[in-house]
Amino acid sequence: MENQKSKEELNKEVVVRWFTHFWGETVDLSIVDEIAAPDMLLKYSLHEPRNGREDIKAFMTDFRAAFPDLNFWGTADLIAEGDYVVGQWEGGGTHTGIAFGDFLAGSLPEATGRKMHFTGTTVLKVVDGKIVEEIGLDDGVTALTQLGLMKTV
Repeated sequence: MENQKSKEELNKEVVVRWFTHFWGETVDLSIVDEIAAPDMLLKYSLHEPRNGREDIKAFMTDFRAAFPDLNFWGTADLIAEGDYVVGQWEGGGTHTGIAFGDFLAGSLPEATGRKMHFTGTTVLKVVDGKIVEEIGLDDGVTALTQLGLMKTV
Protein backbone atom coordinates (compact mmCIF):
# COMPACT_ATOMS: atom_id res chain seq x y z
CA MET A 1 0.00 0.00 0.00
CA GLU A 2 1.38 3.41 -1.00
CA ASN A 3 1.89 6.13 1.51
CA GLN A 4 -0.35 9.04 0.61
CA LYS A 5 0.51 12.55 1.68
CA SER A 6 -1.82 14.14 4.17
CA LYS A 7 -3.81 17.25 3.34
CA GLU A 8 -1.51 19.20 5.65
CA GLU A 9 1.63 17.95 3.87
CA LEU A 10 0.17 18.89 0.48
CA ASN A 11 -0.82 22.33 1.79
CA LYS A 12 2.70 22.89 3.14
CA GLU A 13 4.11 22.04 -0.30
CA VAL A 14 1.85 24.70 -1.87
CA VAL A 15 3.02 27.28 0.69
CA VAL A 16 6.70 26.42 0.19
CA ARG A 17 6.27 27.00 -3.56
CA TRP A 18 4.47 30.31 -2.86
CA PHE A 19 7.12 31.53 -0.43
CA THR A 20 9.91 30.53 -2.83
CA HIS A 21 8.50 31.88 -6.09
CA PHE A 22 6.40 34.86 -4.91
CA TRP A 23 8.28 36.15 -1.85
CA GLY A 24 11.75 34.70 -2.50
CA GLU A 25 14.81 36.27 -4.03
CA THR A 26 13.60 35.95 -7.62
CA VAL A 27 9.92 36.41 -8.31
CA ASP A 28 7.98 34.31 -10.82
CA LEU A 29 4.53 35.88 -11.10
CA SER A 30 3.20 32.85 -13.01
CA ILE A 31 2.96 31.24 -9.56
CA VAL A 32 0.04 33.59 -8.84
CA ASP A 33 -2.04 32.15 -11.69
CA GLU A 34 -0.95 28.65 -10.78
CA ILE A 35 -1.67 28.43 -7.04
CA ALA A 36 -3.52 31.58 -5.94
CA ALA A 37 -7.31 31.37 -5.92
CA PRO A 38 -8.87 33.85 -8.38
CA ASP A 39 -10.19 35.98 -5.48
CA MET A 40 -7.26 35.45 -3.09
CA LEU A 41 -6.89 37.96 -0.24
CA LEU A 42 -3.37 39.18 0.60
CA LYS A 43 -3.32 41.23 3.79
CA TYR A 44 -0.41 42.61 5.83
CA SER A 45 -0.38 45.46 8.35
CA LEU A 46 2.06 47.55 6.26
CA HIS A 47 -0.13 47.63 3.12
CA GLU A 48 -3.71 47.98 1.92
CA PRO A 49 -5.33 44.54 1.51
CA ARG A 50 -5.03 43.15 -2.02
CA ASN A 51 -7.73 41.02 -3.66
CA GLY A 52 -7.48 38.81 -6.69
CA ARG A 53 -4.65 37.62 -8.87
CA GLU A 54 -4.14 40.79 -10.94
CA ASP A 55 -4.11 43.05 -7.85
CA ILE A 56 -1.63 40.74 -6.11
CA LYS A 57 0.64 40.66 -9.18
CA ALA A 58 0.50 44.47 -9.43
CA PHE A 59 1.42 44.75 -5.73
CA MET A 60 4.50 42.53 -6.12
CA THR A 61 5.54 44.18 -9.40
CA ASP A 62 5.52 47.62 -7.70
CA PHE A 63 7.14 46.32 -4.50
CA ARG A 64 10.02 44.76 -6.46
CA ALA A 65 10.42 47.82 -8.70
CA ALA A 66 10.93 49.89 -5.54
CA PHE A 67 13.01 47.24 -3.75
CA PRO A 68 14.83 45.28 -6.50
CA ASP A 69 16.69 43.09 -3.98
CA LEU A 70 13.51 42.23 -2.03
CA ASN A 71 13.76 38.78 -0.45
CA PHE A 72 11.92 36.95 2.31
CA TRP A 73 12.65 33.49 3.69
CA GLY A 74 11.26 31.10 6.28
CA THR A 75 12.85 30.96 9.72
CA ALA A 76 11.01 27.98 11.23
CA ASP A 77 9.25 24.82 10.13
CA LEU A 78 5.78 25.39 8.74
CA ILE A 79 2.86 24.34 10.93
CA ALA A 80 -0.25 22.98 9.22
CA GLU A 81 -3.69 22.09 10.53
CA GLY A 82 -6.64 21.47 8.24
CA ASP A 83 -6.75 24.21 5.57
CA TYR A 84 -4.30 26.49 7.43
CA VAL A 85 -0.52 26.75 7.20
CA VAL A 86 1.47 29.06 9.49
CA GLY A 87 4.97 30.28 8.70
CA GLN A 88 7.54 32.54 10.37
CA TRP A 89 9.81 34.59 8.14
CA GLU A 90 12.26 37.42 7.88
CA GLY A 91 13.52 39.52 5.04
CA GLY A 92 13.53 42.92 3.44
CA GLY A 93 15.36 44.89 0.82
CA THR A 94 16.96 48.17 -0.20
CA HIS A 95 14.90 50.98 -1.69
CA THR A 96 16.95 51.74 -4.80
CA GLY A 97 14.08 51.86 -7.29
CA ILE A 98 10.91 53.80 -8.03
CA ALA A 99 8.97 55.96 -5.60
CA PHE A 100 6.75 53.71 -3.50
CA GLY A 101 3.42 54.76 -2.05
CA ASP A 102 1.96 51.44 -0.96
CA PHE A 103 2.81 51.71 2.75
CA LEU A 104 -0.20 52.78 4.83
CA ALA A 105 2.10 55.01 6.90
CA GLY A 106 3.42 57.05 3.97
CA SER A 107 5.31 57.16 0.71
CA LEU A 108 8.96 56.98 -0.25
CA PRO A 109 10.45 59.22 -2.92
CA GLU A 110 12.52 57.53 -5.60
CA ALA A 111 15.69 55.62 -4.61
CA THR A 112 16.17 56.60 -0.96
CA GLY A 113 18.82 53.92 -0.49
CA ARG A 114 17.24 52.99 2.83
CA LYS A 115 17.30 49.35 3.90
CA MET A 116 14.54 47.49 5.71
CA HIS A 117 14.92 44.15 7.45
CA PHE A 118 12.08 42.78 9.56
CA THR A 119 10.22 39.65 10.64
CA GLY A 120 6.68 38.35 10.64
CA THR A 121 4.26 35.49 10.93
CA THR A 122 1.82 34.53 8.20
CA VAL A 123 -1.30 32.37 8.18
CA LEU A 124 -2.30 31.02 4.77
CA LYS A 125 -5.54 29.23 3.97
CA VAL A 126 -5.18 26.59 1.26
CA VAL A 127 -8.26 24.94 -0.26
CA ASP A 128 -7.96 22.29 -2.98
CA GLY A 129 -4.36 23.27 -3.70
CA LYS A 130 -5.11 27.00 -4.07
CA ILE A 131 -4.21 29.77 -1.62
CA VAL A 132 -7.41 31.62 -0.79
CA GLU A 133 -5.91 33.98 1.76
CA GLU A 134 -2.57 35.08 3.16
CA ILE A 135 -2.86 37.16 6.30
CA GLY A 136 0.32 38.26 7.97
CA LEU A 137 1.40 40.17 11.01
CA ASP A 138 4.70 41.87 10.26
CA ASP A 139 7.02 43.97 12.39
CA GLY A 140 5.97 47.06 10.50
CA VAL A 141 7.28 49.44 13.16
CA THR A 142 10.81 48.18 12.52
CA ALA A 143 10.45 48.42 8.73
CA LEU A 144 8.86 51.88 8.81
CA THR A 145 11.49 53.20 11.24
CA GLN A 146 14.31 51.87 9.05
CA LEU A 147 12.70 53.52 6.01
CA GLY A 148 12.35 56.86 7.82
CA LEU A 149 8.55 56.81 7.77
CA MET A 150 8.33 56.57 11.59
CA LYS A 151 10.43 58.44 14.13
CA THR A 152 12.25 56.73 16.94
CA VAL A 153 11.98 58.32 20.34
